[in-house]
Amino acid sequence: MVSIDLTRQATNKEILVNLRIEGEDKTIFEGRVGTRGHNVTTASGGTHHCDGTNNNANPTPGATCTSALDDASKKHSFSFDGIFDSQFDDFGITSIGGDTQTATQFWGILLDFQFIPVGGCQQEVKASDEVLFAFDAFSKAHFLKLSGPKEAHAGKPAVFTVTDGTTGAPVAGADIDGQTSDANGKVSVTFGKTGLNGVKATKSDSIRSNQVEILVV
Repeated sequence: MVSIDLTRQATNKEILVNLRIEGEDKTIFEGRVGTRGHNVTTASGGTHHCDGTNNNANPTPGATCTSALDDASKKHSFSFDGIFDSQFDDFGITSIGGDTQTATQFWGILLDFQFIPVGGCQQEVKASDEVLFAFDAFSKAHFLKLSGPKEAHAGKPAVFTVTDGTTGAPVAGADIDGQTSDANGKVSVTFGKTGLNGVKATKSDSIRSNQVEILVV
């Protein structure tokens, strides 16, 4: 029994993942989070293990999508809730940061821009993985992904690229700081003042993008 416990502890080490939570009208959280598999407690679901071994999905415990959500909520002071389904041995997330599912709008979980095929406590993650919780995820046309330069000069255009993170295809009609992406997903933005700027791409039929930080000199 001791050797088994030691093996479980050895495989379940804390790792850093990139977590983003896109709510109905705003980004609830975006940043790096340290996490490992652990018990998760919600008001509606109670306390249950959340370490990848749920429903025998993985042979050894580790960090999961929902363990990252739980750790971020504790460290960054936002709430979440979920019901627990004993048949699937997993939580179904119903609310994050005050954005609660409706009869037609639900929270979805993506890993590296792909919907996970199992529950959030079953889906183990690796260091530097991109974990996304998105409100109304199942009705959106695109999950926007934004890329661009890390530095630009004030008064001169900086070119950003908007793609669908799931397919890699360019996305036209996305807004970045008042400018609109073209058919190739390209958009030029000119910053008038120096300093660090954070920009995102948005589109009414899509989940908003990751933030790109650009230093204007």
